[in-house]
Amino acid sequence: MILASSFTLSALLTGIVKVYAGRKGFVSKPAQNRFAQRAVPLGGGIAIFLTLAFFMLSAAAVIKISVSGSASGVSGTELQNEGLNRLAEKANINPADFLGKIDQLAAILVSTFILFILGLLDDIKHLGPYLKLGVQFAAAVIVAVFAESRIEFFIENKFITTLFSVLWIVLIINVFNFLDNMDGLSVGIAIITGCILLTASVTSGQVFVGGLTIVFVGALLGFLIFNFPPAGIFMGDSGSLVIGFFVALLSLRTTYYHEAQSGQWYPVFLPLIVLAVPLYDFISVTLLRISQGKSPLIGDTQHFSHRMKKRGLSDRRTVLVLYLATLAAGLGGTFLYQVNLTGAILIFIQTFLILIVIAVFEATG
Repeated sequence: MILASSFTLSALLTGIVKVYAGRKGFVSKPAQNRFAQRAVPLGGGIAIFLTLAFFMLSAAAVIKISVSGSASGVSGTELQNEGLNRLAEKANINPADFLGKIDQLAAILVSTFILFILGLLDDIKHLGPYLKLGVQFAAAVIVAVFAESRIEFFIENKFITTLFSVLWIVLIINVFNFLDNMDGLSVGIAIITGCILLTASVTSGQVFVGGLTIVFVGALLGFLIFNFPPAGIFMGDSGSLVIGFFVALLSLRTTYYHEAQSGQWYPVFLPLIVLAVPLYDFISVTLLRISQGKSPLIGDTQHFSHRMKKRGLSDRRTVLVLYLATLAAGLGGTFLYQVNLTGAILIFIQTFLILIVIAVFEATG
């Protein structure tokens, strides 16, 4: 139900933005550092952000109304406790956590809004890379501190875990920003990543994270029907920054290891497995630019998707190959919960071999 609603709202908003952007001349024009050689409407990020914001605000409102309503013959405190316990029982979470989720949703929404505005301004005015990087760090700090979205990884020092989390968030934001270089590529890989992370949150019984992931995937699917090659609309930085932020957020909020269950610890590497393909693009293109004496923050047409297309693949086939590579790595990662150390090592080797296949293929010809 949530998935269908999120998908429908996103698709409707994307269609509206597409028409409006075309009429107002808000389009991505062919340029030397862009692979697309035709003018395409921008603004898909607006539809994605509005969909996410609508559902986050709706969730906060439902929680607030459910636990703070009033009725005749029942005191406000009694009714609040009754409503809180009822919702908690249905959702299988601690009642005390319910109201705390509102504060976390607020922090997430504020960070998302900051990145959305940053991306939108960049789509319009082409901001400098260092200004963008500074704002990304600010948004990451907000969500890491106020939304309790941090890498724990058996580290008890809160400052260190916050620092690692901020660096991870900024890294993944830019990974998906880099990945937005071909029709449907960034959003499609984000959908696959979201679905893999959803399986992990369901396994851990995380209702809040699972619901957020479903909304996220639905919003991206609604946009993808307009963005799959050949794209009718681009999301721009207003979309890619938000998508990267949400992937990083969901990867941090998902619980991979339960100490009380004495399970294996290596499922904590699931995010690295499922994000192996986009991380490969980010690292390879960054090293390539540095080796050529160029700034790694300035866009060009040297991404692995571009290199594969130059070997003879169409846009659609290139995107599908990278979808399948991401899915193959991600599906392997889902078995980290079920295998022993030997099995985990084999999954890491399999992921590495998938990257080697991509590297060999894009360098052939």
